Amino acid sequence: MKTIEFTGLENVQNITQGLQQLLADLQVHYTNLRGYHWNIKGKDFYFLHEKFEEMYDDTAAKVDEVAERILMLGETPVHTFSQYLKTAQVKETGVVANGNEAVKNILDTYKHLIASERALVESASEIGDETTVALLSDYISGQEKEVWMLTSFLS
Repeated sequence: MKTIEFTGLENVQNITQGLQQLLADLQVHYTNLRGYHWNIKGKDFYFLHEKFEEMYDDTAAKVDEVAERILMLGETPVHTFSQYLKTAQVKETGVVANGNEAVKNILDTYKHLIASERALVESASEIGDETTVALLSDYISGQEKEVWMLTSFLS
């Protein structure tokens, strides 16, 4: 017995593929955030160290929610970093100790994530997948607020 049999949803392959892509992107983003948190230096250390921790905790929660949504739609979420690195469009950044550089990298990642999530919202809407729409709409809302705050920080 599968969850999808009770939802009334059909033709979810595009949604699950998009969610697998999002999962890979979020996992690489999470790892980048951890690196920024560990390696940040300079006058903004205290603020950014705490902010990056808040961001990676939030991203870890999103990773779990996306993986669970994939399961609800009848697929198995990818769970190996080798597969994430093959799939992700977000790239590893390596060691970044400069706060402005880290924030610019995060903004680039949010630009990509928001665009991907908007495309997935559109696809999910077309098949009546309101659960995925709601999940991703919440992500977009939070990420847009982060973009506003981070661009203000850089100003």
